[in-house]
Amino acid sequence: MDGGLTVVTDPTVNVRLTSTISSFEVQRRFNRGITIADLKGRLEMVVGASAPCMDLELFSVSDKFLQKMDDNEALLGSYPVDDDCRIHVIDKSGQQFGEFTDVSKVEKFELSDEIYEKKTDTARSFMKKHRVGHFNEEEVARKKAELAAREEEQRAAADAISVGNRCKVQITGQPTRLGTVMYVGTTNFKPGHWVGVKYDEPHGKHNGTVEGKQYFQCEDKYGGFARPLSLTVGDFPEEDFGLDEM
Repeated sequence: MDGGLTVVTDPTVNVRLTSTISSFEVQRRFNRGITIADLKGRLEMVVGASAPCMDLELFSVSDKFLQKMDDNEALLGSYPVDDDCRIHVIDKSGQQFGEFTDVSKVEKFELSDEIYEKKTDTARSFMKKHRVGHFNEEEVARKKAELAAREEEQRAAADAISVGNRCKVQITGQPTRLGTVMYVGTTNFKPGHWVGVKYDEPHGKHNGTVEGKQYFQCEDKYGGFARPLSLTVGDFPEEDFGLDEM
């Protein structure tokens, strides 16, 4: 090899695919050795357009237009196709965007509730017969009682929390956060009792205003609401961000 350097090009390439008849972007891997005609044939099942009706355009990784891929006999690898480039399929058959996903023009079969109630081969009749879901009065009553008991626990927990308390918020699936209680009570956005918290770090969702109503004030992304049972009130020191370190 005379000490030279041999560059081996990956025989396959991973590209992003978009089309004029779909809002979705998908990724596929192709062999650089296939022709553009072969590529169009493989794209039929991906984008839902027929190969003879396709025009292909190549875009860079940053979605800058590079060129048309209009030579059916040329190899895919003869174009400047790199991993994560985008190939855009233009369908010339006349299909419109959303033609197969827009159900607003589909004629719907409608059945009155009175007639449906009398039928014996429906999901509703099955659920009634086997006392499933809301047709199981005992189960519905049990769930209502559990919900009421839980809400009473939330109310009692809220009564023990005061504005100005330092707190720790622990919600399943989220990191533990420290903050200061800014609001305790009911809200317009959801039923039940809630606690508004100004977090020590910008791990919140708002500035104390939700759906146009201001419950408290803080910097944006520092505010959040949690259920009372998710809070632990205590002498929690404010987060030290190390600003006094050299």
